Formats: sequence, structure tokens, C-alpha cells
Amino acid sequence: MTDTAKILQLIPLGGLGEVGKNMMVLRYNNEIMVIDAGLMFPEDEMLGIDIVIPDFTYLIENKDMIKGIILTHGHEDHIGALPYVLKEINVPVYGTKLTLGLLQGKMKENNVTGIKLVPIRPRDTVKLGTSFQIEVFKVSHSIPDAIGMAVHTPVGTVLHTGDFKFDQTPVDGGVMDFSKIASIGEKGVLVMLSDSTNVERPGFTLSESIVGQTFEDTFRTVKERIIVASFASNVHRIQQVINAAEKYNRKVAIIGRSMVNVVSIAQETGYLTIPKDTLIEIEDIANYPRSQLVIITTGSQGEPMSALTRMAMSDHRKVEITAGDTVIISASPIPGNEKLVSRVINQLYRQGAEVLYEKINGIHVSGHASQEELKMMINLVRPKFFVPVHGEARHLIKHAGLAHLMGIPQENIFVVENGQTLEFTRDNGVLGNKVTAGRILIDGLGVGDVGNIVLRDRKQLSQEGILIVVITINKEANLLVAGPDIVSRGFVYVREAEELLFESKDIVKVVLDKCFEKKVTDWSTIKTQVRDALGKHLYEKTGRRPMIMPIIMEI
Repeated sequence: MTDTAKILQLIPLGGLGEVGKNMMVLRYNNEIMVIDAGLMFPEDEMLGIDIVIPDFTYLIENKDMIKGIILTHGHEDHIGALPYVLKEINVPVYGTKLTLGLLQGKMKENNVTGIKLVPIRPRDTVKLGTSFQIEVFKVSHSIPDAIGMAVHTPVGTVLHTGDFKFDQTPVDGGVMDFSKIASIGEKGVLVMLSDSTNVERPGFTLSESIVGQTFEDTFRTVKERIIVASFASNVHRIQQVINAAEKYNRKVAIIGRSMVNVVSIAQETGYLTIPKDTLIEIEDIANYPRSQLVIITTGSQGEPMSALTRMAMSDHRKVEITAGDTVIISASPIPGNEKLVSRVINQLYRQGAEVLYEKINGIHVSGHASQEELKMMINLVRPKFFVPVHGEARHLIKHAGLAHLMGIPQENIFVVENGQTLEFTRDNGVLGNKVTAGRILIDGLGVGDVGNIVLRDRKQLSQEGILIVVITINKEANLLVAGPDIVSRGFVYVREAEELLFESKDIVKVVLDKCFEKKVTDWSTIKTQVRDALGKHLYEKTGRRPMIMPIIMEI
């Protein structure tokens, strides 16, 4: 396609081929809008990394074209990157009341100010520039105030489902806006972007209200203290714990920084109702009988520094797990976290607690649509083109197969990766150019300053250790004055490997003598030769490759 004036571009910068860091860009002419800006938690090999956000170089390069960012809901994988994005790009951000409340908390933590936040409600219409008119509709998810949207452009309508499921009995009574979605579908949808997370699950996802009934049944029968771990952002789940606690005359204490923050924001914005005198401070739990206590905590994913993990390891200053406690882990492990969760469950059992977790029916339900709901969404919308989003590669491919089964022609279905542009006219859709996309690693206060080389070094240090060789040389006389001294960390224990270290010193001396004979004075050449000779010797002796760091001092 050559006439760019009449082309709508969809540019995914995150969320495709992965679960997390969702970010979708729409561009028409010289106007851009952005849907979501989320983070992802680091994989096991990302040693020391706190969070991962999308590479938004494309947005920085085109920031004068951006008319606004619109958010589907308040989960971290949809809003978590915004503090970093907004430091570089000052544009209006649109979101529902709770979503913006959660975002304001994150912006305050990161000292981001001067950003225009625009509250929107389901069925509102938002105009961004001259190219985008957005109709917002309510969807059901595991957090209140979740929305999907229809973006009307000069070449056709793009419908983005957001994260959704068809919950007929939602906790807050606000059923998904089926009629609005059907109405948009009836008028004609050019492209649909649909949540793929649960495409592997047959049937329908259970209603969130099922969990409330399970809580009530559990609270009725448990005689001692109850501890519930869940995602902090799952406000509906927190509400149901509070409802069950109130029904059975239990006091509720909140623990975990993110949980305390979300409960506070949800209360302020009216999305969480806590009866008077139900909530108590965690410091006051000793003043009540254990049979009258419920503690809501973070740590459902077994995160090492979370409140639940510290309780399980007897490392929490305010709460100690004891025999008789019942711990409910009301969340399913994110892929990759299974071992962490399992370790916490085992440790809780060792402390004498009874643990109820996902395998117990009704303790947790997903916030994402299963196969039959995904089919229903396709039937409601009947789009011309279909793009599965929000999922790993297998999810996107399976969702594409489901769409084809529902009658969408194979050539009208696009399974793409982050950075792969899609171009649409009223009649056609093709792959466009690729743009910069990937991941930015956040390590402490550093944004993007840790890359693959640093991660490789960290991995080698963690697996093989380090050997530091200190040499003092008289450069003018080409003479070794002192050393070599060898310091080892994480490689071998010095007292048990004296012979190995003596051999290593001799090898370094031999290398230095050769360099002096050849009148080699370039420090980098000497260091390389020391590193190569010593590395070969150590591998032959130990089968390990520690990081070798020669330090040359000149006098």
C-alpha cells in the first residue's frame, strides 16, 4: 500500500507473544493514539531485574503525533509502564475512575507530575484528534471499571475487547454491555483485537460470584484465624472476603504495601465498601480472638519479598503462622511461578496451617474468557479482519484457529509479533514495515541501562563465580613488582583449593614473562592473554568457567 493518507496502521509494541506489557498503537495520517502501557514481571534468567516494560522508542520518535493514551483497566500489565512513558511523553491519559485512581498512586510514587488525566465512563465517546472517535463499553473482568472500546477511523472501526469474560452474575451487579457490543458489530467492524489468554480452556469461565460463595462456606466452618492471599488489584475478590468476614463477625486486617494502597484507593473511589468497625490495623490483631480475625495479604504468586512468603518463612515482623491457621491462596500461579507458590504452600503446612489453593474448586476463577465466550464475542462483532492479542504465541495461534472456525477467512486473520505493523484500508489488510519493539529492563532506578551483556555477566557470576587477578608492574623496566595475587568469590573456597590457586599464579607469571620478552606493553593485550590462559587451565581442572578479572597496577 503506497497512499499512506488512507491507511490505518496498527502497531503492537507489547502484549503479543507474551502475557504482559500490553501496548497497542493506532496511527492514521500523522495522528497516533495508544491503548494501554503495561509492564511484565521478569523471567528467571533476568537476574536482579525488577520489571520489564515495552520499548517505546517508536512513541518517542513520533511524540508530536500522539493525541492521547486510553486505558482498558487498572491491572499492572496494562498501566504499569505509564510512569516511565509519561516521563518522556506528556499527553492526556483517559481511563475510568478506578483505573485513574490506581495510576495516580503509581505516578506519585515515581514523581510524575503535570499529566492531564481525563476520567471516562462506559458509553462515553472520546475524540482524539480528527482521526479517532472512541466509543467505550463496559466489560467484565477481575477488576472493576474494565472497558473495551470501538475506535472509529476514516477507514473503518477497530474494536478492542480489552481483558474480558462474560460474567452473567458479576459481584458489582454491572453486567457487560452486550447490547452496545452487538450494536457496534451490527454497524460493521473492520478489525477486532481480542483477548487470547484463556483460549486453551474449553467451555465458559465461572462467575466471580462463585468465589464469594466458597468464601462464605469456608468462613462458616473454619474456627481459627483465616489468611487470604490474592492479587492486590482484584478488588472484587477483596470485597467478597470483606462480605464473608462481616457475615461471620470477623475483623479484617490488610497487609502488604500494594494491597494497602489498592484498598485505600478503591475505598476512596467507591469501588470497595467496608462496613464500619470491620477494618482494623495489623498492629491490633493481638487484641482480638483468633476466631474473629481475617488477614488479607499479598503474596499469591510466592514472591520472595511478599507478606505471605515472609509469614511462611517466619520472617514477618507482625504476623506469625501458627497451627490452626487457614490460608486461602485465591489466585492461580502465573506461568513460571509454580515452584515459588509450591514452596510457600509446603512451608505453610510445615508451620501447621491448613492451605486452600487453586486445586480446591471455587477458591479462584479467571478474569478471562474461555473458548465459548471467545466464540460468542466473534459472533457478536463479526469483524472483517481478526487480530488475536494478549497471549503467548500458542494462545494467539489457537485463537486464530478459533476465529477461522467461526467463519473468518484465513487470509483475514493476522497472527503477528510485537513491532510488526498491520496496514488496513476499507477493503484490504496487509503486513507493513517493522518498527522498533522489544523490552526495556528496569533495575532499581536504572531504566534500560541493563542489557543482554550485563545479564550474561550476572548469570556467569551466579553460576561460576569470579576470580580477580591483581598484578603490579613497573612499565619502564618491564618488570613484575608484586603479585600476582588472586581473590576468589563464588568459585572455590581458598583454603580447600590452595594448590589450584598456586598453579594459577604460576600460569599468570608465565604469561607475563612471555609478554615482557615480546615487549608487549598494551594493558588490554596482557589482560586478554592472562584471561585466556587462566580460563583454559581452570576449566581443565574444575570444569567451570569463572569470570576472570585481571587488574593491572602500574608504578
